Amino acid sequence: MTFPYTFSYTLPLLITFLLAFINKAHSVGNRTEVIEQFIDGHNAARRAVGVPPLVWEPMLARYARVYSNERRSDCKLVHSPGYTFGENIFWGQGRHWSAKDAVDAWVAERKIYHHGNNTCSGEDCSHYTQIVWRTTERVGCAKIICDSGDTFITCEYYPPGNYVGARPY
Repeated sequence: MTFPYTFSYTLPLLITFLLAFINKAHSVGNRTEVIEQFIDGHNAARRAVGVPPLVWEPMLARYARVYSNERRSDCKLVHSPGYTFGENIFWGQGRHWSAKDAVDAWVAERKIYHHGNNTCSGEDCSHYTQIVWRTTERVGCAKIICDSGDTFITCEYYPPGNYVGARPY
């Protein structure tokens, strides 16, 4: 990944800070099992429309973890600032929600997406279209439990999708 400017001194400091922050944040569930739930759900949806599978990207997962931790105190469905990555966010009341539940909710939007005219039936279906966006290659996600006891899940995608007027596949 390339950056628009040089981080000669700040990049090592930023990486150190992020790693320290991530290590202090508590994980939810078995890490491998959670990653498999994210990847399996995404790639099943992509397979159904004939697009290549996504690959798990640890740096995207770290970004998702850092942003999710910023939502820990309020658990609000607010997207992260910036447009470097595509992003899906999920909130569920209580702590019983799994990675699979979040991906299933996003993929369920398939029923309101109409590929023929590239529209959604009255509701937003951009979670689904991001998942199946043909040129997206990598995904990283995080799941946290907010201070309220509710679940917050974020997935980041690179390259991003959902370009106005373009078809996902």
